[in-house]
Amino acid sequence: MRLSYGFSVGIGATNIPVKRGVNWPESSYNLEAAKFREMLTMTTSRKNPSARRIPARELVRPDVLKKIQKRSDVIGFWLIFHAWAVVFAAMALFSLFPNPLTFILAIMIIGARQLGMAILMHDGAHNALFATPRFNTLICDIFLAWPQMANTESYRRYHLQHHARTQQEDDPDLVLSAPFPITRKSLRRKMIRDLTGQTGYQQRKGQILSALGPAERGLAERAKHFLDRMGGTMAAHLVIFTACAWMFHWSYYFVFWLLPWMTYHMAITRLRNIAEHAVVPDNDDPFRNARTTKANLLARMFLAPYWVNHHVEHHLLMHIPCYRLPLFHKELIKTGYGEKMELAPNYLTVLRAAASRREDDGPSGTPTKAPRVSGNFTEGFNQPPLA
Repeated sequence: MRLSYGFSVGIGATNIPVKRGVNWPESSYNLEAAKFREMLTMTTSRKNPSARRIPARELVRPDVLKKIQKRSDVIGFWLIFHAWAVVFAAMALFSLFPNPLTFILAIMIIGARQLGMAILMHDGAHNALFATPRFNTLICDIFLAWPQMANTESYRRYHLQHHARTQQEDDPDLVLSAPFPITRKSLRRKMIRDLTGQTGYQQRKGQILSALGPAERGLAERAKHFLDRMGGTMAAHLVIFTACAWMFHWSYYFVFWLLPWMTYHMAITRLRNIAEHAVVPDNDDPFRNARTTKANLLARMFLAPYWVNHHVEHHLLMHIPCYRLPLFHKELIKTGYGEKMELAPNYLTVLRAAASRREDDGPSGTPTKAPRVSGNFTEGFNQPPLA
């Protein structure tokens, strides 16, 4: 059953009713609620309303809720420092022990931290990474979004639509999950394109062309538009280039920042998207329209950094900081919700399910080349990954 009017959303310590005409609290702790209200109220006039949501008070006790929703500036800054420290440590590993093995390790470690930065920016988009509200946009832009040609506020506007309409027909992220299951050959082709940089090239090309604006505009106007859209990114990449040149060699920027960003990072981003919503059993059940995948130490290092594997928990209470999700998971299991949740034992199991369609089963349900709403982790990108 889908509820589109008068249900509650677990934001902060209370459940805020979602109805037209209600004055929502605009305190720093409920900034996300104010944004989310816009997304939800839009759905009340649609034929396809938002998916059912469960009030926070029905999921955990009030004392547990208070604990898991607590944000921390110290932890937020630590996680950003950790991500960048791992990136430069991986570069140092190759610099000290240059060989094919350390090269591959560095590419994989750095690509995973680049995904980690996107995950931390995602938390900032939910106003969940930091306790200080402005840090969730300002700091996330400088240290997480701009280095990846992204914009936190643009992503926030886009992403809250996904939470308001998860796995519904008008979910802007449905194009990422609807085509599955696919064949093994199809998945193999996608991964090859990711790992060889073809997907990354198409995405970056789309961003740059969008930032330049329409060709009929004058050169000065296009240059201004480009700087408005990409000025932060250009500054961030200049700093990264300078840091690489100072600590190692100027070539490290291209080999150990751009290369993993365009290749391995794209592949595991696709894997993350598949694991989160592809081939889920029930698009209308909040416990089963997303998936939590168990991740061991190696998986967290190379595939799923910063607790991104806890996706059911994130959709149940999207304002919970990523560093509180493991505790939230334990509480859900303790209170008996484990049997209701869509859980996978590892990422290999998810990939097998996602690539379980046989060649003679006919075409998949939705083509992956369908247009996609702009804003997902990037500013000005409006083309989907290659099919």
